[in-house]
Amino acid sequence: MSAPAELLRDFVNTYDVEGGMDDLATPAELTVWLRERGLIDPAARAVDRDLAVAVRLREGLRVTLRHNHDAVMADAPPELAWALAALPLHVTLVQGVPGLAPSLTGVPGGLAKIAALISATHADGSWPRLKVCVEGTCQWAFIDSSKNRSRSWCSMRVCGNRTKTRTYRARRQAEGSARPS
Repeated sequence: MSAPAELLRDFVNTYDVEGGMDDLATPAELTVWLRERGLIDPAARAVDRDLAVAVRLREGLRVTLRHNHDAVMADAPPELAWALAALPLHVTLVQGVPGLAPSLTGVPGGLAKIAALISATHADGSWPRLKVCVEGTCQWAFIDSSKNRSRSWCSMRVCGNRTKTRTYRARRQAEGSARPS
């Protein structure tokens, strides 16, 4: 799959909804995450505002990726719109190919590079394959590699099984309560 899609997936997955673990809980952790991916230079340091923008960008992307299951084109949710407005980008033309680039350096520039990946994944066709697991307790981002783009869960073995078992039990309970005593 495309590198832009993989980086967006990895960014959304910095928060594990099920486990409550946040890899970006502090500005220092955000700095490390961005630096390890080559999105900022070694001297850059995140501050509280950068962290707030990053969290809103991440959670806005999570909400947006839920819509990729039903192919409904939705506007950006408020948290994503706010984060995108905080990250100035400009249009570039490199070897005849248009793109987006950050208008700032440092951590805001690194976050703007992540925001620019939204456009890059649209351009390379991988955006509709970026999804969030429909299992409510999971919400893990994944890239749908199925031929017909119909995958709903990050893992059929775990989340798919949970959902199907819950549906089965609810159906059995409804059948049991409908029987005369």
